[in-house]
Amino acid sequence: MSDATPLRAQLAALPGGPGVYLYRDGADRVLYVGKAKSLRKRVLSYFQAPLRPDGSEDPEAPMRPRSGLHPKVGDLVARIARVEVFVTGTESEALILEANLVKRHRPPFNVRLRDDKSYPYIGISLDEEYPRVYFTRERHRRDRLYFGPFSSAYKVRDTLNLIGKIFPSRPCEGPEPGRPSGVPCLDYHIKRCLAPCVGYISREEYRGLIDQIIAFLSGRYRGLEEELERDMRAAAAAQEFERAAAIRNRLAAVRHLMERQSAAAEGARTLDVLGLAAQGDTANVQVLQVRDGVLQDRQSFFLDAAGAEDEATVLVQFAYEYYAMALAIPPLVVVERGSPAAADLEALLTDRRGSRVEVRAAERGEKRKLAELASRNARFALEQDRRRHEQARGRRREALAGLQAALGLPAPPARIECYDISNLGETYAVASMVVFEGGAPASAHYRTFTMRHEGGPDDFARMGEALGRRFRRLAEPDGDPSFAARPGLVVVDGGKGQLSAAVAAMRGAGAGDVPVVSLAKRQEEVFLPGRPDPLLLEDGSAPLRLLQHVRDEAHRFALRHHRGRRGRGMTTSVLDALPGVGPARKAALLRHFGSPERFLAASREELSAVPGLPPKVARDIYERLHKTAAPRDVPAGAVREGAWS
Repeated sequence: MSDATPLRAQLAALPGGPGVYLYRDGADRVLYVGKAKSLRKRVLSYFQAPLRPDGSEDPEAPMRPRSGLHPKVGDLVARIARVEVFVTGTESEALILEANLVKRHRPPFNVRLRDDKSYPYIGISLDEEYPRVYFTRERHRRDRLYFGPFSSAYKVRDTLNLIGKIFPSRPCEGPEPGRPSGVPCLDYHIKRCLAPCVGYISREEYRGLIDQIIAFLSGRYRGLEEELERDMRAAAAAQEFERAAAIRNRLAAVRHLMERQSAAAEGARTLDVLGLAAQGDTANVQVLQVRDGVLQDRQSFFLDAAGAEDEATVLVQFAYEYYAMALAIPPLVVVERGSPAAADLEALLTDRRGSRVEVRAAERGEKRKLAELASRNARFALEQDRRRHEQARGRRREALAGLQAALGLPAPPARIECYDISNLGETYAVASMVVFEGGAPASAHYRTFTMRHEGGPDDFARMGEALGRRFRRLAEPDGDPSFAARPGLVVVDGGKGQLSAAVAAMRGAGAGDVPVVSLAKRQEEVFLPGRPDPLLLEDGSAPLRLLQHVRDEAHRFALRHHRGRRGRGMTTSVLDALPGVGPARKAALLRHFGSPERFLAASREELSAVPGLPPKVARDIYERLHKTAAPRDVPAGAVREGAWS
């Protein structure tokens, strides 16, 4: 824990009203987010002041975890360096703020979906000028909006297909819509896109369409219906009959969905049933979706950091996250047992649904049977998950022991590092370092190197540079923790040449005692230092599969970094070399012409027609572009896919 005085001062100044608190560690990372009716009472309940031998409080000693806390909570309190609070007017406001902050910071001590990359989501790229609505398994971008999780990729793609029919938005990837040709693609002609790339829809109109998609995915059908009806009447009044017809079709689709939702809500049994099973810090939640009396679907989610809370609280905390991005909320949510937090959950769901939502404990009858069914499925899923992990750990132990025996290592390599080079001839050369711990990828320790070597495409020299730079950092006391760990085995992608370069570099960096091998792709040959002939591991054996996995991961990571660097290097635009063109005018030219071909073919009159471009600048641009076929000041080959930015 940090210095006592600042933390004591923060605790002493805590307000007594409702709000949200954030616990941060010494590196200012958010450890935990919670809400409270009284911030002061709740936060102080975690701490106690040390006492002197005479029984009086010691004001100089650091605050310590209160006795009797769950070990996991005690570990949390021991790491707190700073407390940050947000005061709210009501408990409901605190509840909503807590849900948003948990979603934003993903604190390690809050109950959370395990590895949410495995769950599919619908993403909206609000950071782009013309946002995309797309399928994703990642939701780490704070400037993007996500809806889900979904139980299957099929459901996401089905929903996206429906959205594309009702709200035609651009499907093309990348920050800029369109193609280098500067003409609309097939999606425009089949009415799945409104072609913002060629200016058929303005930025403001397109953003309005995205707002409608957000309202649709959020379940705000009534407000969306009113907006669409208003837009349709305005378009008809302006005699924009084609646009009015398109809006009419969207309105009809939304009303159809509203009718279905209404019919389901009025059904005798439309509800979600939540069941949970927990074991240690891991839990599984089953969501049974009953619609109009029929069990339509079952979703399964694994949770981490669940061990410090009782099961009823964990279930409610899961519901906060699940329903925060759910596409529909039923009028009734059934849980196996009640919780004091259920009332807060009811308030949140009611506010989001726009009508009454009841959270009820299953006490008897059919709802009790459904709750027991959900819990039984949760226990089964948890047991299957435990067995799967045990089997995976067993396979990894087998592979590591096999590597030890085959390579003559003193011990199974608990940490394996693998290196690969990716380049385009002499340009954009990068090296990757991937790390496996216990036979499994440890992606937090992955690193890349931008190559400094000059003198042609020499992968041997680049491999030596990468290994030398990595192992020189081994001795840095306050450096990157990923470089501070000593590997039990180093693997390089390549043959004898790459291995020799790696050995020389590691010896030069004082790491000559670290075991190193190379793996050649052609026949999956393993080369060892000082051994002329390669080692051929049995095809399909656990040690070879592990080496292949490590090598392929290093290749993938190097290629990803190389493509990113190459893409950034190739975005040197033809516009950057033109006189009088700054960021604002560059953006105006991009919006006006849409493609480099159309810009380069523009007449002086067409350039002068660009909004915000003075006639003199337009004339200078025209003269510069038409001096030669390839202007001296414009990089040759700058006009290519990816360069128009």
